[in-house]
Amino acid sequence: MSISNAQATPSIQICRIMRPDDANIVGNVHGGTILKMIEEAGCIIGTRHCNSQTGDRCVAALARVERTDFLYPMFIGEVAHVSAEITYTSKNSVEVQVNVLSENIVTGTKKLTNKATLWYVPLSLQNVDKIIEVPPIEYSSPEQEEAGKKRYEAQKLERTETKERNGEIIMSVSLPEPYTVAFSQSSLIHLVGPSDCTLHGFVHGGVTMKLMDEVAGIVAARHCKTNIVTASVDAINFHRKIKKGCVITVSGRMTFTSNKSMEIEVFVDADPLVEAEKGKYRAVTAFFTYISLDKENKPLPVPPLKLEGEEEQKRFEEGKARYLQNKAKRLTDKERQQ
Repeated sequence: MSISNAQATPSIQICRIMRPDDANIVGNVHGGTILKMIEEAGCIIGTRHCNSQTGDRCVAALARVERTDFLYPMFIGEVAHVSAEITYTSKNSVEVQVNVLSENIVTGTKKLTNKATLWYVPLSLQNVDKIIEVPPIEYSSPEQEEAGKKRYEAQKLERTETKERNGEIIMSVSLPEPYTVAFSQSSLIHLVGPSDCTLHGFVHGGVTMKLMDEVAGIVAARHCKTNIVTASVDAINFHRKIKKGCVITVSGRMTFTSNKSMEIEVFVDADPLVEAEKGKYRAVTAFFTYISLDKENKPLPVPPLKLEGEEEQKRFEEGKARYLQNKAKRLTDKERQQ
C-alpha cells in the first residue's frame, strides 16, 4: 500500500462590488484593477497552500503571469467574482488558474470577463532569499499532471528568453510626429511605500500590474484619442523583486497596431534609494493589448503606427507575429468549444 502526501486541489473565491474609483470616465473598470484582484486571489491561495505543511512559514511571491484575456468589460456597480484554483505544483513553484465573473446585481446576469494563469514561488519569512519546497497536489489523472509539467517547462524557457532583452530602455524624444512610437510613449514614476508591499517588504505583484496597465492605457489613449480598454495581457515576467523605498519607473511604448488593436510593451525599472550602490535594474516586462471604443462601447479602427528606423520595424514585425499567433489560438479554442 502506498501513502501519498499530496493534497486535494485547493481553491478559493472572493468578490467585491466595483466602485467609481475603480473605473475610467465612461464607467469601464480599469484593467489594472481587475489584474490586481486576480493577483490578490492567486497570492492568497498560493500562500495558504505553501503553508499547509510543517516548516518555515512563507509568502507566495508572483513570478509570472501568462497571457490574460479581457473577454468582456466590467462596469461600475457590478460585482466581481474571482475564483482561483491551484492546477500544478513543481518542487519550488505553484501554478494558479484564475477566472473572473461579472455580476449585474439588478438583472442577475453573469459573464466570464477574464481568465488568467499565474506562477508563484514561496519565499521564507525568515530569509527572503530562501525558496521553500512546495507541497504537491493530487491530480485527477496522469495526463493532467503531464500537461501541467509541459506548461511549467514552457514558461520556464520563455522567462529565460525574456531576460535576454532586459537591457533595452525607452528613450525620450522631443516634439515627435503624431502616430509615431515617440509621440505616445509614456512613463510613470512611483515611490514604493508600505501599503504597496507584502509582509516581506517587497511590492505586491498586483500593485505593479495596475501601474503597468495605467501606463499602457496612457500610451493607447495618446495614440487613438478615444476611450480605450484592455483587451489582453501577454505573459508578465517578474525578473527581480522590488523593495520598499525603491523608486520605480514604468515605461510604455507602442510596438504594433492592427486595424482594431494596439500592442504596448511595458517595462518596470527599479532604483533603490537607500542602497543606491546596487544600481537601477529591470524588474518586470510585459505586452498589453488595447482596443479603441466609441461612446456606445463599440470597437473603432486604430490609426496605423508610423515606424521610424529598423528597431521599430523589427519590434512591429515581432508584434505582428504575436498578434497572428494569438488570433490563430483564439480560432482554435473557439472551434474546440463548438
